[in-house]
Amino acid sequence: MECNIDRPGRTVRMWMGIAMILIAVVCVVLKWTRVWPGVWPWVVGGLLCGVGLFSVVEGLIGWCAIRAMGFKTRI
Repeated sequence: MECNIDRPGRTVRMWMGIAMILIAVVCVVLKWTRVWPGVWPWVVGGLLCGVGLFSVVEGLIGWCAIRAMGFKTRI
């Protein structure tokens, strides 16, 4: 995979991924403290964690999946 995003794009993807992972942690904590009952905290937290990790990897290696599919992004 060749680098297809520049420094600002990498920075945005890193911070976006970190934010999603932190929100996933909040979902899991709310589940453990029984503030948010049911199975949805696990689903939402798992999805956010997965997408967040993918975004962090995009930022680290400088590759954007959306740009690789041919779409233009602003950053």
